[in-house]
Amino acid sequence: MSKLAGNRNSVRSEFARSPRHSSRNPKPRGSKLRRWLEPDHLSARSARLIRISANLVGAVGAAYFAKAGLQFYVRTHRLIGAAFLVQQIWVVVAYLIRRPARAVSRRLGDWLLAFGGTFGGVLLRPVGAHPQWGVSIGLWVQLVGLLICVVAFLTLGRSFGFAAADRGLVTRGPYAVIRHPIYASYLLTLSGYLLQSISVWNALIVVFVISCNVGRAVVEDRLLATSEQYEAYRSQVRWRLLPGFW
Repeated sequence: MSKLAGNRNSVRSEFARSPRHSSRNPKPRGSKLRRWLEPDHLSARSARLIRISANLVGAVGAAYFAKAGLQFYVRTHRLIGAAFLVQQIWVVVAYLIRRPARAVSRRLGDWLLAFGGTFGGVLLRPVGAHPQWGVSIGLWVQLVGLLICVVAFLTLGRSFGFAAADRGLVTRGPYAVIRHPIYASYLLTLSGYLLQSISVWNALIVVFVISCNVGRAVVEDRLLATSEQYEAYRSQVRWRLLPGFW
């Protein structure tokens, strides 16, 4: 083979190996951008900034509830207001010290459920009927819900979260009875409020918030379902929110 033919073959082979003209594994336009937007391609600094920002937003939201609890206590001098204040202060601290998640849901719907389930209660209003039996029973229902919530928060420690995430499996305390005791506590506190201030508006808000928290329980189970450890836990603790019911 002549030297000229050899050069032509060399050029042809280099041309075939060029990424622009290669027919193997074609990549659609825009795939580089999509890969860059994936969590694995975020820099450590960007991921840390996003995590800190989310923690600060959650802490500010909890501080808003703490302020409402303080105002309620100052106005009525009822101990439940002070109890809610202490609980929300703990939530503020929990947001600021919680450990980074191993995995976090990035579905918009999951985050909307978390937002509605956490902050939907601000739409409740002290209007409607206030029967004495409802005020009394509602107070006790709220106290039970608040107690469950505080114990669950203390049990979680730094594993506390907002949207569906994996921050380590907790199986002790109330988590040995149901898988989502914090959402169960929200159900009780909201129901207690509704008994104290019975109105169509409050009933709709309670149904909305409870529905969001039911959805949160489902998506958290879905996120953790790939873990063999969680599968063993789920087989031992069958109920999500209400023992014997669901």
